[in-house]
Amino acid sequence: MQTKSEFGYDSKIEGDVVITTVDAALSWFRANSVWPMPMGLACCAIELMAVGASRFDISRFGSEVMRFSPRQADCMIVAGTVTYKMAPVLKRVYDQMPEPKWVIAMGACASTGGMYRSYAVLQGVDNIVPVDIYISGCPPRPEAVLDALIKIQNKISKQPVISKMNIVNQLTGSAKS
Repeated sequence: MQTKSEFGYDSKIEGDVVITTVDAALSWFRANSVWPMPMGLACCAIELMAVGASRFDISRFGSEVMRFSPRQADCMIVAGTVTYKMAPVLKRVYDQMPEPKWVIAMGACASTGGMYRSYAVLQGVDNIVPVDIYISGCPPRPEAVLDALIKIQNKISKQPVISKMNIVNQLTGSAKS
């Protein structure tokens, strides 16, 4: 009986041979090289810093290089309380990130406004940017951040990189989609 994974590895073939598609390889590359853009707005940012330390080691997931330029990042981690004064800045940074991009809302304040039910606090960052993963807690543990990163990687690996329609259009020369 042959054993195959989703990448097409066949253990019955002699040697180190991996058979896969270009789409699966590109998805694997993208999923294992997520470059986060930290938006540390409150106390959750301290826990986000701890994820980069040797005890938790975010570099095992290919995300050790925090990008402080939105044009170099593809995953924004909103860590902390988003005020209405900060919301346009956060939206501008999100808009400057290249596609495809993902957002992680870290902590109760980023997800729902937390314990702050005031005129100054935005009641969830999903009111201004689309959120892919929510991390609960006040503040959440670094393990929860790593779990969210794994969930983002799973989401990225399931998205097709090369659509079949684009390949057909390129081969036939048609501009229809």
